[in-house]
Amino acid sequence: MAKQFKHGVISNMMDSYINKVYGGFLGMSVGVRLGAPVEPPVWSDKLINQVYGNVEGYLKDYKNFAADDDTNGPIFFIRALLDDARNRELEPQDVGKAWLNYSREGIGMFWWGGEGVSTEHTSYMNLKRGISAPRSGSAEVNGLISAEQIGGQIFIDSWGLLFPNDPSKAADYAEKAASVSHDKNGLYGARFMAACISKAFTTKSIDEIIAAGYDEIPSSSTYAELVSAVIKFHENNPDDFRSCRQFLEEEWGYDKYTGVCHIIPNAGVCILSLLYGNGDFSKTIEIATMCGWDTDCNAGNVGTIVGVLNGVQAIPDHYRSPINDALVASSVSGYLNNVDIPTFVKELAALGYRLANENIPEELEKHLNNSELDFDFNLEGSTHGFRSDKSLKVFSRHHKTQGKNGKGSLEIVFDRLLEGDREHVYYKPFYRREDFDDERYKPVFSPKVYSGQTMSLSVLMDKWYGEEVFLIPYVRTTDNKEELFGESVTLKNQEWQDVEFVIPDTKGSLIDEIGFVLESPSPRENRAFGCLYVDRFRVFGKADYTIDFNKQYEEFKCITPFSHNRGEWTLQEGKMIAESDGDATSYTGNYYSSDYELSADLTPLVGEHHSLLFRGMGIQRHYLAGFDGEGQVSLIVNDFGYTRLASTPYEWEKNKSYKFSVYCEADLLTFKINGETVIEYKDDSYKNGMVGIGLIEEGRAEITSFSMVEK
Repeated sequence: MAKQFKHGVISNMMDSYINKVYGGFLGMSVGVRLGAPVEPPVWSDKLINQVYGNVEGYLKDYKNFAADDDTNGPIFFIRALLDDARNRELEPQDVGKAWLNYSREGIGMFWWGGEGVSTEHTSYMNLKRGISAPRSGSAEVNGLISAEQIGGQIFIDSWGLLFPNDPSKAADYAEKAASVSHDKNGLYGARFMAACISKAFTTKSIDEIIAAGYDEIPSSSTYAELVSAVIKFHENNPDDFRSCRQFLEEEWGYDKYTGVCHIIPNAGVCILSLLYGNGDFSKTIEIATMCGWDTDCNAGNVGTIVGVLNGVQAIPDHYRSPINDALVASSVSGYLNNVDIPTFVKELAALGYRLANENIPEELEKHLNNSELDFDFNLEGSTHGFRSDKSLKVFSRHHKTQGKNGKGSLEIVFDRLLEGDREHVYYKPFYRREDFDDERYKPVFSPKVYSGQTMSLSVLMDKWYGEEVFLIPYVRTTDNKEELFGESVTLKNQEWQDVEFVIPDTKGSLIDEIGFVLESPSPRENRAFGCLYVDRFRVFGKADYTIDFNKQYEEFKCITPFSHNRGEWTLQEGKMIAESDGDATSYTGNYYSSDYELSADLTPLVGEHHSLLFRGMGIQRHYLAGFDGEGQVSLIVNDFGYTRLASTPYEWEKNKSYKFSVYCEADLLTFKINGETVIEYKDDSYKNGMVGIGLIEEGRAEITSFSMVEK
C-alpha cells in the first residue's frame, strides 16, 4: 500500500523533484566529461580556442569515462548521511569519517599531489593524524592558500540536490562538508554553489539563482566581490564572454590567486558561464570549457545548476547518449564504484525526502539499500547503462502505450535480423582496465552480478515483419570472454513475457556482461524487423561464487576483483600475495551482503596477524577474524580503531595452509579453522558489508582460494 505523504516542499514537487535531481546529476556528469580533456594547465583558453574553436560537443571519445574527483566527492561524501548523521543534523566530522572510510590512502577519490601541495591530500593526512574536521581543513592548520583552492566547491553538488528551494540549508550542509578540507573563500564557494543548485529547482531566472548564492556568503568576502564584478562586466558587455574571460585573466587570474588551482579565478568562470549561457544547458557548459583553467570542475558545477534549472529533458542527446546513465568512481568499494545514475539519483531523492522530514515514496526508499540490480526505466530517457551490438538501436523513453506499467521502457529496434545473426543487449556489471582509455583516479571494481543469482526481465515484441525471433539470456566471463546461455525463449508478438535465468557457476571467473541475445531464422528475403520493449530488469537472489586467482589480473594497482588499502598485493602462480609493513586490507563483494559464509585458504608467511575481513562497510568499519599473535586467534571489530571482541588460544604455524571460514547470521558471528569452530560471538555493530583479507601489522601471507555463499 502506498504511503500517505506528509506534504512539504518536495512532495508538492512530486515527479518534478526527481526529474530535476536527475537533470542536475547528469548535467554534472556531462560537464565533467566535456571539460576533462582540456583540464591540464597547458590548455589555456587561447589554446583551446586555437585547437577547437567554439566547443559544441565532447572533445574526446571515451570507451568509458574513467573516474574523476569531481564526481567521486558528490557520490561518496554524502554517505555521511547514511553512516552517521542518520537521525540528526550533519556535523563536519561525519563527512571527515566518510573521507577516511571510503578513500584508499594515496590512490583514487581525489588528487594525491603531496602534503602541502594538494589540499585534499593534506587534509586527509590531518584526519588520519587525529585532527578532526573542521580544523583538518582550516587556514590556521594548512595556510590560507591551501584552504582556498577549488576543492571547496567541486565536491558539493549533491548537497544542493538534497535541499530543493532551501538555499540556506543547502549552503550550511555544503559548508560543513567542505570544511573537512577548506576554509575562508573555499567555504564560501561551497555555500554559493550549493545555494545556486537549490534555488534552480524553483526558478527560471539565472539572476535569481546567482542572487541566492550571493545571499549565502559574506558580502565583504573576495568571493562576493568577484561575483559582483562579473555581474557588472556582463551588464556592460552582454554578448562577449571572451572579453569577460580576459577581464578575469587581468583582474582575478592565477597570478594573483596562487596555488595549484585557486577557487577565485574558477568561480569567476562559473559566474561568467551562467550569465553568458543564460540558462541554456549546452551553451553554459561549453562556455565554461572554452574559458580554460579548471575546466572539468567548472563545467561540472554549472552543469548541475542548469541541469536542475531545465530538467533532464533539456540535455541534448549528443551529450547525454555517451554518458548512457553509467559512471565509475574510485572508492574502496568496487561494488559502489559501478554507478548506475538513475539508481543513484533515486537514492539522492530518497535522502532529500528524509532530510525534509517527508515520507519517502516506496519506489525510492528501497534504493537506500541497493543490494540488487533493479532497473525500471521510469525516469525519462533512462537506459541504466544498457548497451548493444552496433546493429541494434537501444534507447529509452516514457510512453503509455508500450510500458507495461504505463511509464517507461527500454526499447531495442532490431533491424532485419538474418539467420545466423546473434545480436547482444547487455549491462556491464564489472569493468576491466581494457574498458578505459586512461587510468585517471584508478577505479577498481567488484562485480554486481554473481553465480547463483537470478536475472529476470519483462519483454514485449512489436514485430513489423519477418520470421520468428528468439531471446536467449546470457552472461559473459571476463577472463576468456566465454558466453554462458540460458534457455531460448520464442517471443510472441504484442504479448508481455517474463523471462528468468539462473546464472550458472562461472568456475572462479568474473562476469562482465549480463543480458540477452536476439536470433531469428529469417531468410534474406524476409528478415525479422521490429522493436523489443523491456519493462523491468532485475538481478536478485543469493550469490554463490569462488574467485580463482589463476583467472585474475593485476590492474589499477589491485588484484581483480579486489580493492586494496595500503600494502603490496600481487599474483604469483595462482595465488594472491599480501605483504605490508603495517596495516593493510583488501575488499571485494556486494557492499550490502549481510548473511553469508566466507572461506579462504590462507598461508601465513611473515608476521603475527592474518585474517579474513567481513561485513566491511569501509576501511574504518569492518570485522576481522584470524591469527592474532603467537598461539592466538581473535575476532576484532574496527570502528575507527581496533577492538578485540573475543580471543582464544590456538597453536598455528607459519608456512602452513589453513582454511579460514566465517559464518554471519544476523548478530551471530562464527569463525572456523579447518572446519573446527574456534570463536562464536554475538555482535551487531555491522549488519552487512564487503569481504576480503586483512593484516593489521607488518606481515606477508598467500591466499590460494576465496569463496562466498550468501545465505
